[in-house]
Amino acid sequence: DKEILQSFINLTELYLNENMITALYNNSFCNLTKLVTLDISSNHISTVHKAAFAGLNQLSVLNLSCNMITQLDSDVFTSLKSLTVLNLQYSFLESFHIKLPFQLIKVILAGNPWTCSCDLLDLQTWLTTCNVTKENENSTICTFPNTKKKFSIKTAAIHAADCKIEKPNLENSVTSTSAIKLKSSALLAPLTPNNITGNNGTHAELPLPGKSWTFLVGVLGFVLSTTLLIFTAIKCPTWYHYLISYSHRRLQENDSEMFEQEFSADMSSFPTVSGTNNEDPIVIFEKIHASVPGEDGFIEDKYIDSYVTEES
Repeated sequence: DKEILQSFINLTELYLNENMITALYNNSFCNLTKLVTLDISSNHISTVHKAAFAGLNQLSVLNLSCNMITQLDSDVFTSLKSLTVLNLQYSFLESFHIKLPFQLIKVILAGNPWTCSCDLLDLQTWLTTCNVTKENENSTICTFPNTKKKFSIKTAAIHAADCKIEKPNLENSVTSTSAIKLKSSALLAPLTPNNITGNNGTHAELPLPGKSWTFLVGVLGFVLSTTLLIFTAIKCPTWYHYLISYSHRRLQENDSEMFEQEFSADMSSFPTVSGTNNEDPIVIFEKIHASVPGEDGFIEDKYIDSYVTEES
């Protein structure tokens, strides 16, 4: 919290290295006017605001190494009038635009993935013109492109003339791209419903069809198909058993003979009348629960009739 540091107005050295700082906001050290050394290395700093070091007029050594800084503008160091040592090694810097003449004595830029293109031309010019000590200069090399890989960023071939030619070409490509977009939009404009004119010459707006009905049809189709599949899965075993149980075939001649034999065997089990020949059995069929049409509801009992006759 930057408010905690406001009371340390006489502080000359501040070491915040190896912490979990992720950003340096504006006016973070504004009251530390006597600060000479500031070490914020080995953190997770990825954002440095332009007025982060405002008020540090006496700061001489600034260590921002071993962080996650990808872009850094020289305007950040505008208020550091007394800065002599700047350590930016082992971060993620690809380029560094120098806009102000730094009066540095030592700079450390090794361990960054420098891209030796026109974006690095300002830094290269500053390194060659200013009398500044470049620590670990052999490790301060280009990473991209492959043709300049492992070359020192100070000696890599970056021609100012090529960069001046590339800038107008870039501007022309941007304008041509915008022109192409305008032409394509002009060609597509008559095809839109708002530009279709009627017979009276006025713009006739056609309503655009919605997509809600397609979604509704899709949902209904999905529900119906799912219901049909579930119904089929439930009813398939019932239909299968019904078809298996319903099996019939035509009666053959051999089958009729077997039926007669079985019928004769069954007939032999019925009781026969005494006093008759055993060779010709008489089968007695009893009528069980026979219903005669036209009955009046009374039951005829032969035993009662014979008893009444004997009495008479």
